[in-house]
Amino acid sequence: MIFEVNPDFKPFQQEIQKAFQDFDHSGVDFILGERNHIKIFEIGSQKVNIKSFKIPNKLNQFVYKHFRKSKARRSFEFANILLQKGIGTPTPVAFQENFNPWGLEKSFYASLHQEYDLTYRELVEIKNYPEEEIILRQFTRFCYKMHQAGIEFKDHSPGNTLIKKIDENQYEFFLVDLNRMNFHESMDLELRMKNLCRLTPKEEMVKIMADEYAILSNENPDELFQMLWKFTSNFQTKYHRKLKTKQKLKSILNK
Repeated sequence: MIFEVNPDFKPFQQEIQKAFQDFDHSGVDFILGERNHIKIFEIGSQKVNIKSFKIPNKLNQFVYKHFRKSKARRSFEFANILLQKGIGTPTPVAFQENFNPWGLEKSFYASLHQEYDLTYRELVEIKNYPEEEIILRQFTRFCYKMHQAGIEFKDHSPGNTLIKKIDENQYEFFLVDLNRMNFHESMDLELRMKNLCRLTPKEEMVKIMADEYAILSNENPDELFQMLWKFTSNFQTKYHRKLKTKQKLKSILNK
């Protein structure tokens, strides 16, 4: 077993380890996904989210033990890097990896529970969301700051940014689901736009984001929009093609 705790939470180490140990039988369900399960625990009078990762297949169990960091470890380490660079994410608390002789079994990542008002997804799904353009422009500034710091968030999808209103017309943003990231010395414009292409299929939202990004980067707004819209359209085409293929396979297998 490997366990690491944020020094600020060292006094609660035993409580955290007990929560990992008793995960299946305690805590309050928060998100029950196909692959991973998140529960809320009370630890040291604070709400803590604990994410239990699905046990990998046999090959990946071996890989995660000998060659690659687990998703739990990467989530913990990447959260610390984000905070060091001034990028919002729920405070990392601890991670744990459990092994058998062959490889990785259960693994857990704990972070402070972050209250939020919406995710980016609501902006996509709810027409005329209150202060939509204000939120989009502030979100774009958040993304620009992330790119300036050389951070490529590989899972930059609608559900992975929590948005919290902190004052009139003022919002904060927090990245979640952190285990896939690349860190660069610098990011060219093409890589930056590719990193934003999974967020929304809506042209009007893409226009606002491209306009704000152009202001921040001193780029031509029309050219930036064309680039981002091309990457967005390509992603949507591939996404829906993949979805149709899955549905066809499912219908064939269910016959």
